[in-house]
Amino acid sequence: MDRPGQTARLLILIGAGLLVGAATARPPLKAARWLSADADLRADLGFAPSECLAKVKDAKTRYQIEVGRAAFRSSLLFGGQAGHAGLSCEACHKNGRTNPDFQFPGLSGAPGTADVTSFLMSPKRGKHGAVPKPIPNLSGPKSALRISQDPNRPELRAFIHGIVTEEFDGPEPPSGVMDGLVAYVRQLGPDHCPKPATVRLTAESRLEDARRAVRAADQAVVRKDLKTADTLVEAARDSLGVINERYAGEDLKPERAALKASAIELAALRQAIVAGDADSARRRAAEWIAGSAGLERTLKAAEARSLYNPDKLRP
Repeated sequence: MDRPGQTARLLILIGAGLLVGAATARPPLKAARWLSADADLRADLGFAPSECLAKVKDAKTRYQIEVGRAAFRSSLLFGGQAGHAGLSCEACHKNGRTNPDFQFPGLSGAPGTADVTSFLMSPKRGKHGAVPKPIPNLSGPKSALRISQDPNRPELRAFIHGIVTEEFDGPEPPSGVMDGLVAYVRQLGPDHCPKPATVRLTAESRLEDARRAVRAADQAVVRKDLKTADTLVEAARDSLGVINERYAGEDLKPERAALKASAIELAALRQAIVAGDADSARRRAAEWIAGSAGLERTLKAAEARSLYNPDKLRP
């Protein structure tokens, strides 16, 4: 009789083989691995829909949104096969929307669908057979979403917690991170979509994601929430890793070295947080943010030669 673990391993092996095949002649980017075979790589890896995020006045809510925004983009939130593959919330929900070209072997059927309750991702909710469903647009009308986002109701928090810890087998997130994810998702909506509808992905925009994560980490330190601060610094380091992927090739070795040096500085910031040294953590955060301006100049100068150049994303 087939066992759940055997099913999971078989799907993983099949999926790995398909991923290798799908990645042939594609740029060496993780995100390219979960795009359908006929996806327009220039469009899907070079551009993204604009983020439909509300602007709020309340300082606490703004802080929570920044925490959630960083966690949403981090591939370190999940465990198991999702963690190994480098998936994040944003993999399925680009800039908090959807991803019509998402197609992960063993998880998806048609492009833009997924079944995250299979054994491939986690034994906790795993079942035999996949029933892929369309990936919802988190920035669409709230009435179209099956989970209530009423701030007076608990369903959204329980749902997100289940996705992280059960469907994607991730570790228990800090409470502050959960608060942030809930706040971020609640503040996405069609009334907040800016123009233009599409934005180009750049090293500058991803580096700004890292800065926002570090600024939020600094505020978490002020709030004495060191576990959340630690998660946010790791999210910032993850963003540097995403940038590093785009600067492939021997001619971009200096840029990768600059990214590595920046990541090492963030590691020192994390050590200060783990040690409970708030003064050192805040100083290191401020220094890293200030120093990131130089890193940005370095990356921008070479961006045309990197995989942030949409024309280099064609197979």
